[in-house]
Amino acid sequence: MTEIDYDLIVIGSGGAGLTTAVQARELGLTVAVLEKNPQVGGNTKRASSGMNAAETTVQARKQIADRMQDFYQETYRGGGKLNDPAMLKQFVTHAPLAIEWLTQHGLPLDDLTITGGMSVKRTHRPASTAPVGAYLVKGLQKLAVEAGVKIITEANVSQLLTATDAVCGVEYVDAKKAVHQFRSRAVVLATGGFGASKELMRRYRPDLANYHTTNQPGATGDGLKLAQQVGAQLMQLDLVQVHPTVQQDQDHAFLIGEAVRGEGAILVNENGQRFVNELATRRVVSNAITALANHSAYLIFDQEVRSRVKAIEFYDQIGLVRTGATIEQLAKQLSLPDLPTTIHQWNEAVRVQDDRQFGRTTGMNLPLSKAPFYAIHVAPAIHYTMGGIHVDPETRVLDANGQVINGLYAAGEVTGGLHGNNRIGGNSIAETVVFGRQAALTIQRDLNCNQ
Repeated sequence: MTEIDYDLIVIGSGGAGLTTAVQARELGLTVAVLEKNPQVGGNTKRASSGMNAAETTVQARKQIADRMQDFYQETYRGGGKLNDPAMLKQFVTHAPLAIEWLTQHGLPLDDLTITGGMSVKRTHRPASTAPVGAYLVKGLQKLAVEAGVKIITEANVSQLLTATDAVCGVEYVDAKKAVHQFRSRAVVLATGGFGASKELMRRYRPDLANYHTTNQPGATGDGLKLAQQVGAQLMQLDLVQVHPTVQQDQDHAFLIGEAVRGEGAILVNENGQRFVNELATRRVVSNAITALANHSAYLIFDQEVRSRVKAIEFYDQIGLVRTGATIEQLAKQLSLPDLPTTIHQWNEAVRVQDDRQFGRTTGMNLPLSKAPFYAIHVAPAIHYTMGGIHVDPETRVLDANGQVINGLYAAGEVTGGLHGNNRIGGNSIAETVVFGRQAALTIQRDLNCNQ
């Protein structure tokens, strides 16, 4: 066995893990990141829409007068009021600071869109409208490497090391099955959720066991198991989010980002009729699609929407997009007889800014009128696990008695409590940066206090 000492070991290299590592290095800590997959990024690399924050300079430049209080209340309502209030307050008040931190590190998010459950544009994304996840992972990885963070891939952590009632390192197995032990002053679990674990899904949500998933294959709940080894409390594990717009006609499921609807797309049933407010919460929209006869729907949009969502280029390249020179041609191609009438009605609702059918009030800036026209076939799939490790608002892991487990911290989807029973689109990326930074700051304070 090889023993190497670091101030901090981060398990997982998605947005939360990389943010923790970069911030910790800036605070003077030595850091190693262990990633079980061959590449860094985790589920963050798949995120497409953006990062939510209120009262930002970006919003002000675009004359959007937002309020943190509104952000809090809309997230609280969207989560069925099951969100941990202290976690949510920490999240909302620190989100604009996280946007500014990214900007200062050469990763500005200067464009805005909107997601379901939000009342104003507070979903920040790159000016190019490129998918936010890959953009942040690439940038944060570069920052981490330049700062001297040790990143080891294909490192499967098998247990947390403990001494005198504190976590003091990890044991991991490398690609060649060799076992290593790293000693550290603190460990951060940033391993993501369990959306790709059939085993855990059967245990906590058996009704979803046969659903497709948008998660990368490594999202199997490893952090939950490691935390349990040292007595951590897990919470709300039955709260699993199903994303409404996932293209799953091929071998793999492809999430169609919420920005497509945020920029103006609509959903129609097998007859080409709208059936829901497309920007209601994911829970509401998913249930509405599942209730349809075919349990699936079509996402309909035009060239104007496509020009404002770069991810659509990728969707088209891999064969997910159907195209019609006119809306009538698209309707005939997909056997959606009422689609032309639906588009006419929708465009009139946009013109007068009054969706009398379903009460939609956002994502209505422009009509669907610029040819060509497009459709993507979608259905709900497992997307996010809201439950996880119980932590305090400063990322310290708690046991069943609410006591801090010394030396152990957690950030990102591996934790529970922030989102309630439904995560708002754009809040996961914000969570990774807000609480990734917080983990590093908390650890630095705790280590100084313990010296």
